Amino acid sequence: MPNTTLVPLLADGEFHSGQALADALGVSRTAIWKQLNRLQSLGLQVESVKGRGYRIPGGVELLDERQVRAGLTASARNLLGGLQLLETVDSTNAEMLRGIAAGCGPGQACSAEQQTAGRGRRGREWVSPYARNIYLSFSWEYHQGAAALEGLSLAVGVAVVRALNGLGVPGLQLKWPNDLLANGAKLGGVLLEMAGDAAGRCQVVVGVGINVAMPAAAAEGIDQAWTDLTHLSGGKPPGRNALLAALLNELLPLASTFGDTGFTPWRDSWMTLDAFADKPVVLHSGEQRQAGVARGVDARGALQLETTLGLQSVYGGEISLRAAP
Repeated sequence: MPNTTLVPLLADGEFHSGQALADALGVSRTAIWKQLNRLQSLGLQVESVKGRGYRIPGGVELLDERQVRAGLTASARNLLGGLQLLETVDSTNAEMLRGIAAGCGPGQACSAEQQTAGRGRRGREWVSPYARNIYLSFSWEYHQGAAALEGLSLAVGVAVVRALNGLGVPGLQLKWPNDLLANGAKLGGVLLEMAGDAAGRCQVVVGVGINVAMPAAAAEGIDQAWTDLTHLSGGKPPGRNALLAALLNELLPLASTFGDTGFTPWRDSWMTLDAFADKPVVLHSGEQRQAGVARGVDARGALQLETTLGLQSVYGGEISLRAAP
C-alpha cells in the first residue's frame, strides 16, 4: 500500500478500528498493522487505544491540488506553469532542477509531503517529517545573468512574511540572508539554486521551507532554536493547502517582475523586518570570524556591517550571521 492509502482514512483525527481500516482498503489486519508502523517511522504519531482503534491525534491535512488551485489569485494562476504535489521526494529543489534539465519551462512548482534529503544553506539537512510542514520549490527564468538576481532571496523572505501575515500570523522577522524568524527562533528558510548561464539566460529554483506542525521527535536533530506555526497560532495553524496557495500568490508575481525591478522595491520592507538591525553580530565563514554591527542591507541585498574599519558590504554565500555573545 502507498503511504497515503491509509493516511486519508486517519486524517480526520478520529478513532478507527483496525477491522474498519482493513475492510475499507480490502486488506488484512496484519497489513494494516504493518502500515501503521510504517506511518510512525515517517514521523506521524499514531495513537492506539484498546477497544477504540487508531488515530492520528489532531488529524493531518494532506496536500490537495484542487484546494491549492482554488486558493490561487488570477495572477498566480496565469503565472503557474505546472504544479506537482508528491508524496515523497529527495528534495523539491532537486526535483525542480531535474525538471529544468528535462526542458520544463518557467513557473513550475513542486511540493511534497516529505523530503528524504531536504537541504538548507551550507549543505545542512532540512528536517522534513511527513505531512507536517511545507516544502515548496518553483522555477523561473531570467536573461540578465546571476548579477541581476542579487537580493532575490531577501525579497523572497519578504514575500513569505506577507503570505503568512495574510493568514493571520503576525510578529515575523527576517535574518540575513535566508532565515524566517519568530520570537528569535527559526520558523523557515529560503534556498536558491541556479542552472544555466551565470552571465546570460539562466533558471533559478526558489525553495521555501516552513515549519507548520513540527513533531518534537523529528526536530531532535535541529541544532538551533526553532518554532512552528502551531505554536505561533495557539494550536490552530493555517491549513497547509491554504498556506501553499498563499505562498504561490506572493512568490510567483515577485519572480515574474524581479528581473526588471531588482531588489530595490523590496529593500525598505526587508529593513523593517530585519531581526538584527543595529545589533552587534558575528559573521562566520569557515574558520573565519568577523564582528561588527548590522546596519541593514544595500540596494543589492548586501549586508552592511559596521566595523572598526568602516562600513563594509558583505554578500551572501557560505556565511552565517549570529548575535554577538
